[in-house]
Amino acid sequence: MTKPIHVTSEIGKLDVVMLKRPGTEVENFTPEMMPRLLFDDIPYLPIAQKEHDNFADTLRENGAEVLYLEKLVVEALDADGSEVKTAFLDKMLTESGYAAGMIHHELKNYLLSMPTAEMIVKLMAGVRKNELDLVPRDLVSAAEERDYPFFLDPMPNLYFTRDPAASLGDGLSINNMTFPARQRESFFMETIIDYHPRFADHGLHVWRDRNQPGRIEGGDELVLSSTVIAIGVSERTSAHAIEDIARRLFEHDSGFEKVLAIRIPHNHAMMHLDTVFTMINHDQFTVHPGILGEGGQIDTWTITEDQNGELHVDHHLNLKQVLKDVLGLDEIDLIPTGGGDPLIADREQWNDGSNTLAIAPGVVVTYNRNYVSNQVLREHGLKVLEVLSSELSRGRGGPRCMSMPLVREDL
Repeated sequence: MTKPIHVTSEIGKLDVVMLKRPGTEVENFTPEMMPRLLFDDIPYLPIAQKEHDNFADTLRENGAEVLYLEKLVVEALDADGSEVKTAFLDKMLTESGYAAGMIHHELKNYLLSMPTAEMIVKLMAGVRKNELDLVPRDLVSAAEERDYPFFLDPMPNLYFTRDPAASLGDGLSINNMTFPARQRESFFMETIIDYHPRFADHGLHVWRDRNQPGRIEGGDELVLSSTVIAIGVSERTSAHAIEDIARRLFEHDSGFEKVLAIRIPHNHAMMHLDTVFTMINHDQFTVHPGILGEGGQIDTWTITEDQNGELHVDHHLNLKQVLKDVLGLDEIDLIPTGGGDPLIADREQWNDGSNTLAIAPGVVVTYNRNYVSNQVLREHGLKVLEVLSSELSRGRGGPRCMSMPLVREDL
């Protein structure tokens, strides 16, 4: 491949993938802070890191080059000298609520005193108020949220690299994320694309950048083929953003001709489309039965471009038939989470039993804890590679959530 980003399917052999190894940010908060940071529990970091290393090793053993977000950001900032690093920090502080003033000044000096790698670790882990010797002393007390322990919040969701950006064809979307706890995350990817030698000046298309209105996250963006994308209308992605990215993909000759918008319940348990629906083979998909209505119905819209360059939208209820139509298939195998048992399906979906990562057609990486769903996948002819999951799963995301494919082989 000549392009540093090239993804034309969900199932082509995975060649290059970006991960984020969990760091201090994953446990640098209290139970009271969990709702603010979108977490339901606090993972035990040493075990979470061992599990993540097991995940990365599984990908490497199956032929993928593994890149790490934290290392790419450091290399991007160091590639073009101190001015880029300073500008990056100014923007990060602004987006963290400190556009100017004494706290901005003190935080900037504190962080710039560190080597770049240490600075990035600190930004991701969060900066506590007791780390700075502010003068006058009562400045901390006068600050907003006087009893809150952080100037800069930790970013524990970073190990879910799928969401801040999504690889689409020979480009990507850099996403305007929904909740404040995650909105700074996509700035890391923007920095990598703009300044890292592996990505900058390589003709990459940014189909939609993080400054566009309307929320969208990568867990809702699925590349079904070289011409079809599915996007979830979810808690994290709005219909407005889907229409916007469809228009941009059509206008810029991306190769994509259809966008399927699939409505899923708007709740934390089913926050993204890939938590309830993933493509795992040419004609096979996982699906959480809880998203389907009577007779397997679900609101689905097919968005295309008409002869006048306007968006044309068709509404459907039969997801299986829509998939057959847009992919040119005679039959589709929808494999239910937990084998369709309501109790097992809900339990294993909570632990991301539907969030499978295809690394080749019919070869998937899953959490080992979802043993019922994994056995069902095997019974449907899939090769299942299980990875350790006791602590990683506490963040409410599975193997697909934890990976951003950068290059896949074409089918």
